[in-house]
Amino acid sequence: MGYSEDLAYIHDAGFTELAHNAAATVLKLLRRSKIRSGVVVDLGCGSGVLAEQLTRAGYEVLGIDISDGMLKLARKRAPEARFVRDSIFRAKIPTCVAVTAIGECLNYLFDGRSDRRLPALFRRVYRALRPGGIFMFDIAVDGGQTSAKLYTVGKDWAVLAEKSVSARERLLVRKMTIFRKVGRLYRRGEEVHRQRLYAPKEIASQLAAAGFEVSRLSGYGRNRLGAGRTAFLARNP
Repeated sequence: MGYSEDLAYIHDAGFTELAHNAAATVLKLLRRSKIRSGVVVDLGCGSGVLAEQLTRAGYEVLGIDISDGMLKLARKRAPEARFVRDSIFRAKIPTCVAVTAIGECLNYLFDGRSDRRLPALFRRVYRALRPGGIFMFDIAVDGGQTSAKLYTVGKDWAVLAEKSVSARERLLVRKMTIFRKVGRLYRRGEEVHRQRLYAPKEIASQLAAAGFEVSRLSGYGRNRLGAGRTAFLARNP
């Protein structure tokens, strides 16, 4: 269900820059708030890039992801963290000092009508955060997405992606053909990912209704998200 073993490997091999920069940003924000220990919950934790950096810095990390392929990589990368396979919209969120959701994971429709669950998720995150705690995430937004065909090649992998956008349905669909070298040959696979697109004002309003103080981020550190994506920093005041 989303991110097979081969696509998880490819994502980890070639698309982790965002997670590295997000981890550095979270650490900076926590230290600025004088929060130097505690639990960080990483929703859609992927291959454990953020978990690795935060556990090294002395935080406890709970990573939640729906992909077995991603979790297999995460457990190897960050053995001191704890990982759970579950939907980010159903998993229990323990008391914590920070919650992250990096890489548009709140947009994915892997587990049905997850787009209808955002307000409830925001309320759960707010209740779980200690006073002064932070919730940082990025999303794909409507109005800035365009249909395109993309081809990316790595040392032992390749991805051909066709991205289509329906403004009326506020839906982004990525149809991917993936190739991963196994032994002397390449293994081929296909995946289709669907994402609900949101208006930034809509997300800000839902966060405020949950009780958060809300601000927008242009990116993480020097990594700017560009058109079609935005990031939020929400605080439990």
